[in-house]
Amino acid sequence: MTYHDKSYKRFFSDPVMVRDLLTGFIHEDWIEDLDFSTLETVKNQFVTDDLRQREDDIIWRIRSREGWVYVYLLIEFQSRIDRYMAVRMMNYVSLLYQELIRQKQFTSSGKLPPVFPVVLYNGERRWNAELDIKGLIQEISGSLSRYTPSMRYMILDEGQWVAEHPESAVQANLVNALFQMEYSQSPESLATLVAHLAQWSEHHPRLKKVFLGWLKRVLLPNRFPGVKLDEINDLYEVKDMLAERVKNWTEEWKAQGLEQGLEQGLEQGLEQGLEQGVALTRIQIAKKMLSQGLSDNIIIDATELSDKELQGLKESGIQGIKESGTLSS
Repeated sequence: MTYHDKSYKRFFSDPVMVRDLLTGFIHEDWIEDLDFSTLETVKNQFVTDDLRQREDDIIWRIRSREGWVYVYLLIEFQSRIDRYMAVRMMNYVSLLYQELIRQKQFTSSGKLPPVFPVVLYNGERRWNAELDIKGLIQEISGSLSRYTPSMRYMILDEGQWVAEHPESAVQANLVNALFQMEYSQSPESLATLVAHLAQWSEHHPRLKKVFLGWLKRVLLPNRFPGVKLDEINDLYEVKDMLAERVKNWTEEWKAQGLEQGLEQGLEQGLEQGLEQGVALTRIQIAKKMLSQGLSDNIIIDATELSDKELQGLKESGIQGIKESGTLSS
């Protein structure tokens, strides 16, 4: 299990994260009947058919008005989508039920408690596997169809959620903050998210520590190779580091661009050539900043392009922009 996987297991081993997961992402009526003060973990004591204990699963239970509800959370970080996930989930839920039978954990009416199976997925491809095992079984006419098993699981595709809910970045939900940071497009947006996270996690020191460890050991090293993080010990320090990085990039690019523009103008020996060189450099700086995902306001401030010029640059495509001629006024 990688440190990234371990971090997620630590995240969702905390009742605050499970609460935010259920209330922020599962928009179903039964959620309203849950008493989140009763959330408790269930030790995973069963093994799969290959005799290995499940390490990527987290099981919780919570009381509703009708008794205990079990939440089976499977963390799926494989790049390949498992077409037969519905079969796996049915197997895992069956194993959980066998363990509950062994422990005599029945409802007041002597039945097995309900289980909510949910798969948390953060691969690049959007999830397209069947959500019900019934969809994997060949349909057949006649009475035999009555014996076709059916069990559905919930999929939480992080990338799809972030793409479809960009406005949710400001919602005070720690699971949402995690998803948004995973898919943030720029150091500027990441700094804003970290600032929100620092505020929202103020009363949850354990979670704050887990988030800080994940940022320092997983997310930031992947986004900014070589950046020194050893002396960062607080989420606000992460925010400040990201803001400083944006500032340094902008200053470096402006300095490089000015030098290139002056050289081009001097080589041509004409005032027009100098103007063209500087204008060309402004385009090059803007392109570089766009490729880093920086906001329009930062780019306009650094390059002195107009909003119209910047939008035209974006519409042309970063790779296909012609680098000749001056900018229109």
